[in-house]
Amino acid sequence: MDPALAAASSVSDQKTKIEKYKELLGEYLSKMLMPQLQAFVEHLMGEEVPLVVSRQVVHELAVAMPKLLPEQLKEIGLFVLEKSSARAVSFEEQISCIREALAKVYEAEEEWSAAARMLAGIPLDSGIRVLDDNYKVEKYIQISMLYLQDDESVSAETFINRASLLIGEETEAALKLQHKVCYARILDAKRKFLEAAARFYSLSQLQSRQFGTKTVEEAELTTALQMAATCAILAPAGPQRSRVLATLYKDERSAKLPNYSVLEKMFMDRLLRTEEVEAFASTLAPHQKATLEDGSTVLDRAVIEHNMLAVSKLYNNISFGQLGALLGIDAEKAERIASAMLVEKRLNGSIDQVDELIHFSRASGFVALHAFDTQIEHICRSVEGAASAVTKKHPQFGLAGS
Repeated sequence: MDPALAAASSVSDQKTKIEKYKELLGEYLSKMLMPQLQAFVEHLMGEEVPLVVSRQVVHELAVAMPKLLPEQLKEIGLFVLEKSSARAVSFEEQISCIREALAKVYEAEEEWSAAARMLAGIPLDSGIRVLDDNYKVEKYIQISMLYLQDDESVSAETFINRASLLIGEETEAALKLQHKVCYARILDAKRKFLEAAARFYSLSQLQSRQFGTKTVEEAELTTALQMAATCAILAPAGPQRSRVLATLYKDERSAKLPNYSVLEKMFMDRLLRTEEVEAFASTLAPHQKATLEDGSTVLDRAVIEHNMLAVSKLYNNISFGQLGALLGIDAEKAERIASAMLVEKRLNGSIDQVDELIHFSRASGFVALHAFDTQIEHICRSVEGAASAVTKKHPQFGLAGS
């Protein structure tokens, strides 16, 4: 043992002992004497040092750690966590401070999962410390967001669900907003695109811009709207997705989105061209390009199913081979996808396997009338857009009309 440490440990007066320990700690930290510092920590965690003494000194160390260089902080921080594991209950507050400091270092190094695991180790429900629910919710959301950075949606969902149980009327408005954003991102990561689209669209329509200290910028609302459109495009084709697409298409803000052309074509049940799909694919996040069991991507599936619906509006019936050629897949896969959509009632029609034909059901009067109304609405919007462009360039025409 370092003679200075031995001398400090032999002091009988408790107050003097604490001061001596703090002086030693300051010296070790200022000179970064790692062997001595580690021996010092090991000594503090021993049974021979009274808890009332060791807690104060370890707290002093925890407070000083953020001032260290990242590598030094990691080295001493992880050492403290290791040596305190046997008596972790006695040092909950100090360990929590150290874990938060370590998490910030991992986050700065973009070690997202390591940062999340470090924060997840903070004892939030031990009952020894009285913690505010807002603090717990904040930590659970932070952990969830960090896991999402590494596309670990299962772990992220575990912690966001814990936050959900604590959210109530007393929860800070900013935390409620963060929770909604995080939950929408989790649904997106888990490929529950319809639900994610609905939540992102709800976020894009926020009436209030001020949530405690958090101010929501217009750009953030636009990002939420774009995420809603992206998720709607990637969702399985069918009546539910059509309703979401209609809501997004009718929103005046959507026309300015980079993925608007794809959104419009999907809403209007038009076939998508390869170059349009490739341009849209370049805007997707890695998890939205995930490969499915059959080797196709999430986008491939969405486009094929959409084009299947578009074909059903153009043909009374079509052979498997012709359908496959239109969709860019083989006849067997075209039949398989059509069968699944028919069974799930996302496509109306029937399959004749003898003649290798798919018969599409014609639209009922109500559906046909609705489609006609949609086309009329589209024409009116186009005319309105053209009129606005003319008025903007030549204001005199607008005045003459009034």
